[in-house]
Amino acid sequence: MNLDSYGRPGMTEALQQSGIAVGHRRVGRLMRENGITPKRTHKFKVTTNSEHKFATVSNLLKREFAAEFPNQK
Repeated sequence: MNLDSYGRPGMTEALQQSGIAVGHRRVGRLMRENGITPKRTHKFKVTTNSEHKFATVSNLLKREFAAEFPNQK
């Protein structure tokens, strides 16, 4: 059984199937205390292209979202 990629839920299920009565909170606490972290099974994929050539819209509000009256912004 390869436990490298198991997080708290998978580790809890594997321990329960092997006959150890343990809850997911205890498994999470013990993993945290012992520095056990799961290995990432999927590589992170960047989905945003910040260097595109498309036109951008200027920031008209400049993060000032409050208006004194309706239809002012």
